[in-house]
Amino acid sequence: MDMNFSIGKGADITVNYILDHFTPALDMIAAVIGFVTGGIQGGLLAIPPVAGIIILALLSLWRVGWKFAIFTALALALVHHMGLWSGTMESLSLVLAATFIAIVVGIPMGIAMARSEVLATIIRPALDLMQTMPAFVYLIPAAMFFGLGAVPGTIATVIFAMPPVVRLTNLGIRQVHGEFVEAGLAFGCTSRQLLFKVQLPNALPSIMTGINQTIMLSLSMVVIASMIGAGGLGNTVLTGIQRLDVGTGFEGGLAVVILAVVLDRITQSFGKPQPSLFKRFAALRKQPETGSTQTPSLRKQEA
Repeated sequence: MDMNFSIGKGADITVNYILDHFTPALDMIAAVIGFVTGGIQGGLLAIPPVAGIIILALLSLWRVGWKFAIFTALALALVHHMGLWSGTMESLSLVLAATFIAIVVGIPMGIAMARSEVLATIIRPALDLMQTMPAFVYLIPAAMFFGLGAVPGTIATVIFAMPPVVRLTNLGIRQVHGEFVEAGLAFGCTSRQLLFKVQLPNALPSIMTGINQTIMLSLSMVVIASMIGAGGLGNTVLTGIQRLDVGTGFEGGLAVVILAVVLDRITQSFGKPQPSLFKRFAALRKQPETGSTQTPSLRKQEA
């Protein structure tokens, strides 16, 4: 009799048990995620390419600056010229859906870890497993539980990309200065008020860094998820691999890079306090006036 314990066999038994006993719950999860993903994808694909380029360029102008806005407009125009606009919007919809789900689940989990050391000790190994497991491994159970298409791709992306937002939410709240917490308690803050008015605002840069990393991991996983029918730019890259077509693969990879750069710079800006466009223009207009008003006073002092 073989007494060796097979981890792979145990995983097979677990998966089969879930399929046999939790199919209605899996169908409900698939319906919710399909609704979120389909709604975002339908909205993005309904926007004409020119309008989409203008919207993203204006967003880049507002959050980053005019130089990056020009880069965004030219780069997205190149994507449209290569005929990859629809694939780019499909990938963007999957990234946004996966990031939204990761934020909804991950930020409360990070808050709970910051408040309970026992819970942090339990969740931390699970995050290590989620973050270090090869990305292709997630495709197998996702396809078995939810079939092929955008839904299993989104679920695999959420599992792969969620750890950074959980970890950095936990880290950001733990690193809030004790003086701030003590001041909040001294003013009579409840536990809820202390969280929303003291801890989360001070931890926002760390949380936004976690969201940024989640978006980047989501984009990389969305490309891999094309192997189970997630669609988007991953299909273009996968087609180039299957046909050994360097040109097709390069175009798909270039579109992924452009989307990654645009998303990275825009999301990074939300973690930094920035003046509005009106204040920037006002500051530029005030500079000559300031110089002209200072000149007479300097002359009087010299006299």
